[in-house]
Amino acid sequence: MKRTRVLLADDHRIVAEGLRNILEPAFTLVAIVEDGRELIEVALREQPDVIVADITMPLLNGLDAIDAIRSAGCQAKVVFLTMHRDATYAARALRSGASGFVLKHSAAEELLTAIRCAIAGETFVTQSIAESIEQMPASRRANKQMEQPLLTPRQREVLQLFAEGHTAPQVAKVLQISKRTAENHKARIMCALGVSSTSDLVQYAIRHGLIAGK
Repeated sequence: MKRTRVLLADDHRIVAEGLRNILEPAFTLVAIVEDGRELIEVALREQPDVIVADITMPLLNGLDAIDAIRSAGCQAKVVFLTMHRDATYAARALRSGASGFVLKHSAAEELLTAIRCAIAGETFVTQSIAESIEQMPASRRANKQMEQPLLTPRQREVLQLFAEGHTAPQVAKVLQISKRTAENHKARIMCALGVSSTSDLVQYAIRHGLIAGK
């Protein structure tokens, strides 16, 4: 029987190596990537059966990276493995088509099960998160724009990069746009969010899981 091919995305090397030890006896691990942009590149090249991804990653968060991968036509199943306990993230992940949402502290017990469920066309969510989702108002579970209602996907990319501390020229290089365009994006984002400083953008990005808090 053909072994399931898994792509792992996590920017913490020690964590990634621990996950490698969990995954490799059962599946073929095609690659380990450390940021959201590399995740898109490798996923489209390797076309894995399953992607296991963190949410908070450098350059592009896991949720937006998976959205981009889906838009490009990759049909890999997705299991998010994260420290985010807020059911809002899980609800968004499941709305975007993820098959699993597992907390990192449960990885040893639940990750293999989540991947096997994904392969079988089923959904697996860590029990405590599943219960929190059930307790959410239906309108909140269904609101696709709830987390970042005013921003386009491109603006979220720009926001994350500036919040990570990149300068306008650096943002321009990553996104292959001009410095002026990067600065204009930042200005529009600040206007849309009603904030007046880069530190406000950082706090917004932390609250919405785009970057990790200090």
